[in-house]
Parts: sequence; C-alpha cells; structure tokens
Amino acid sequence: MYSGEYAFISGLFHVSVIKAYPSPMLCCYTLPSPQRIKNSKRSRMPPTSAIPDFYYFCFAAYEPFLTSMGFLGTLLDPLAAHNSQAPWLSDALPYQVLPTATLVTILQLSHVCALLGLVNLFVLSAVRTHLKYQPALQEKIVVSLLTPLLIGDIFHLAVTFWALGDQMWQPQNWSPMLWTTIILGFTLMIPRICWHLGLGRYVDSRDRSYQHSYPPPAAAPTKS
Repeated sequence: MYSGEYAFISGLFHVSVIKAYPSPMLCCYTLPSPQRIKNSKRSRMPPTSAIPDFYYFCFAAYEPFLTSMGFLGTLLDPLAAHNSQAPWLSDALPYQVLPTATLVTILQLSHVCALLGLVNLFVLSAVRTHLKYQPALQEKIVVSLLTPLLIGDIFHLAVTFWALGDQMWQPQNWSPMLWTTIILGFTLMIPRICWHLGLGRYVDSRDRSYQHSYPPPAAAPTKS
C-alpha cells in the first residue's frame, strides 16, 4: 500500500475514533469564534469618553437635583433651613423671625449652589454632545470644571467643621440637616476624586495611543 493511501486511511480511523470516544480535553477546547474575539477586544477597550455615563449622572443629574432641591427648600421655608444648619446651644434659642440680612444671605447662598448645579448640567451636556469624538478636548474642559468644584468640596467640609467649633466632636448632637449636608458632600466629593484619578474614564496621557489606533467613525455626509 502506498504511503499516501496509508496516511489517508489512518487519518480517517483517528477521526472516527475521536467521534466515537471524544476526549475531555478535546471537548473543553474550542476554537475562538470571530464574535468571541471581537467581544474580547471590546472588553479590553479603554474608555472613549472623558465624562462617561456614571460621571455624567453624578455631576449633570444628581448634583443639579440636590442643589435645586436645596434652593427650593430654602425658598419655601428659609427659617427652618437656617435654624437646622447646626445644633443650638442650651443658652441660645433658634430664631423665630430671621433678620433681613440673614434672610438675604441664606437665599443668595442657596441660589449660588443651584446655579453651580445648572452650570454642570449645561457644560457637561455640551461636552458630551459636541465633543463626542474628541475625548482629549473633553478632558481639558471637564478638568477645568471639576477642579474648582473639588476644591470647593474640600473647603466646604473644612469650613463646616471649623465653624462647628467644639460641637464638631459631638456628632450625637448634630442636626439632621447637618448630617445630610456632610454626607451629601462626600457623595459628590468622592466621585470627583475618582474622576481626577482617571478611574473609569478616558485619560489622554494613558489612552491616546489606543485612540490613534482606532480613529472615530467618519461623520455621515450631509444632504445638500
């Protein structure tokens, strides 16, 4: 028998044996499909936006909602908003009527907070819409917005604790409004710190090479 015919028959025999008695090793091994390779590459893709959905929700939805609700609450009941900012000493009674200067001050401060929330909403929405395929430029604009806000978060907590004086060490006496202010402050400061650390977002110094390897899709031609 010729060697070629022998090799052909031997190959058929091995195939029939494998089909009849499949090996566990062979059953466990399958060649990766094109879709699986595509999904694997996609799972390793770095973020393509400097303001992805999580951060957009935190700073363009959650924060404006908090600041707007605070402003509305102050408008509806400025006396309660003022008196609940901190615990009162036993020898001092809360205001029954706010002085005009105090009323104007607290309304102005709450209005400024609401305005900052709206600035976040409009700026971040414009960045995501008009700079969708320019993440490096997105990052430059967003860092200019979030850096002063992060500084504000830190100083807001620091000034609050400083103003409390000795009552800072008596959290059991803190008012519900004070607890809410501090906790909500951390819920905004921590995501801002994560953004500055580059967690879960496009970082130009880190992801630029990938961005150049996979350019964004060309815009569809406009009809004349």
